[in-house]
Amino acid sequence: MATINILDHQTIDKIAAGEMVERPSSVVKELVENAIDAGADAVTVEIRDGGTSLIRVTDNGGGIEKSQVRNAFLRHATSKITSADDLTDLVSLGFRGEALASIAAVSMVELITKVPEDLTGIRYVIEGGLEKEQEEIGAPEGTTILVRNLFFNTPPRKKFLKQPQTEGSYVADLMEHLALSNPQVSFKFILNGQTRFYTTGNNELREIIYRIYGKDMAAQLLPFSWQGEGMAVSGFLGKPVINRANRNYEIFYINGRYIKSSMISKAIEEGYREYLMQHKFPFCVLHFRIDTKRIDVNVHPTKMEVRIADGPAFYEAVREAIHDALGRQEMIPEVSLADRQEQAKERADEKSARMRDAALPVPEPFERRRIAEMPESERKIQNAGALRHTASDNTGRMEQRRTDYEITTGERGDPSRNTIHSPAAYHTDKGSGSFQDETAAKPAAVALPEDTVLPPAEPAAQSVQMELFADKILSEPARQRFELIGQIFDTYWLISYEDKLLIIDQHAAHEKIKYERFMKRFREHAIVSQTMNPPVVVTLTGKERACYLGHAGDFEALGFQIEEFGGSEYAIRGVPMDLYGYEEKTLFQEILDELAGESVTGTPESIRMRIATMACKAAVKGNMRLDRQEAERLIDELLTLDNPYHCPHGRPTVISMSKYELEKKFKRIVS
Repeated sequence: MATINILDHQTIDKIAAGEMVERPSSVVKELVENAIDAGADAVTVEIRDGGTSLIRVTDNGGGIEKSQVRNAFLRHATSKITSADDLTDLVSLGFRGEALASIAAVSMVELITKVPEDLTGIRYVIEGGLEKEQEEIGAPEGTTILVRNLFFNTPPRKKFLKQPQTEGSYVADLMEHLALSNPQVSFKFILNGQTRFYTTGNNELREIIYRIYGKDMAAQLLPFSWQGEGMAVSGFLGKPVINRANRNYEIFYINGRYIKSSMISKAIEEGYREYLMQHKFPFCVLHFRIDTKRIDVNVHPTKMEVRIADGPAFYEAVREAIHDALGRQEMIPEVSLADRQEQAKERADEKSARMRDAALPVPEPFERRRIAEMPESERKIQNAGALRHTASDNTGRMEQRRTDYEITTGERGDPSRNTIHSPAAYHTDKGSGSFQDETAAKPAAVALPEDTVLPPAEPAAQSVQMELFADKILSEPARQRFELIGQIFDTYWLISYEDKLLIIDQHAAHEKIKYERFMKRFREHAIVSQTMNPPVVVTLTGKERACYLGHAGDFEALGFQIEEFGGSEYAIRGVPMDLYGYEEKTLFQEILDELAGESVTGTPESIRMRIATMACKAAVKGNMRLDRQEAERLIDELLTLDNPYHCPHGRPTVISMSKYELEKKFKRIVS
């Protein structure tokens, strides 16, 4: 008979650490989140050897009282909650009280901390869960934690770590996401003694996107802001032209917490569906502020998963908000005639500028608070000294960065403006879960070189207002100014419009028109069924049967005629006539599987794709000459669509080329 053993404290801590501390980036995540919860507005993170030999996190937060330092390293010890009831009003990033205990169990930890009320701080050392040293020392306000020799006492865990360069890239990626989630916090990331990037903490989300992803990405952003019952969303949507082959650029946060959610990803992708080709995914950075009573963050120790009450309604609200926001934009891709060498040189110059920016001197967290609190006259003197120190290196680059950013945002830079829609505009109050305007609670300015402050973007509300008074190119009013030039390659129609040359793909345009006609029939339930003789019999599992019975009306609206055939078998006696000839059993099964998902709304994807295929086959082809009257009718009908910019497979129906690009290529303009 096996003996039941009670595990000792150290073994329990090592087992529990396996969930919390997977790799160095897990340590950085927990320590930085603690710093933010402590009220820090400046955080420095330094790692060496991918974080395996050293992780240092320094903040200027509230610090830890001397009497509480030991308690901080006990398992399930936390200052964030006092009982399970607090979980419903949780606004802090951490709350489980496991992070420090788990980190200390598998590494050598040194903590230096000081609260504002004390004259001295405390230094505390704990290795492998065992206390080694504690003493009073002089220290700045805030907390510094050094984690050395990660997994020194658990060799099997260390063996599964990847190369230091790879582990360092995971930490860099994490720091970028933390910076995007907290634009009000100044972050500095140091890798092997070199500053990789920093943010000013001026609450400008677009600036952080610019620093991390570059000018080309920042130039293709759409400010996005939406508010509903118990929820607000703000951030940026990437234009479809900057799509990616994976979901890594779908970045979203809930109440400041970076999460992964297949439901939110699906909602975002559905909002973009008409604008992207298959297997392409959008770029977006979105901050959700949700009533704390509608979400559950206590799902997994890593806190990367969140449950949302009334998921289908949430899904539909997000999908519709994104779809409507994109629908208000002109989505005609602009063609550049710059050759590859010119583009490569521009990208190299931009990358070099960002790397030089990262090397600029940045105050440590305790320095930032000291500078912010000093008298204004003294701060001006220090600012002037910092600018003189960097002037010889930065003057030319500063002007270039300003020029680049003005091109990016389409306006002149004014560092004094701070009007961008940022996630800090919505704040969830811990007591009530309500939303409050927090525009006046911005952190103090930092004494940094002038060229590190980039001009803000145009507010989302103002952008929408301007669009209401400006005619879109593909619109009925603008149609009167179209000058149809002719057809080339028996496929493309050339149109002169003011200072642009428009090129319309006749197949993509006609395919979109056909698709909208077919979809209108489905939405209006004007579908004719094709009787099948003999019927197709399918066998459903218990789960499939429950799904079908719950959506029997949907199948009927789509044109299916289905009857019970006894037991778990059902007979398909009719299918949509327009889809007749497809493998009926496979079609039914695909739709059933999709309806089983909790995030499905509207027409199932499998039906949409078949309608798109039908539209493609019925549309006029390339290499098929049309006369001028046929082309005019095609253009007229295209302009009646809500989204005339993309075919159902995501390809553009029209592209444009500016007069400026042409004149630049013919050397009429030299710049």
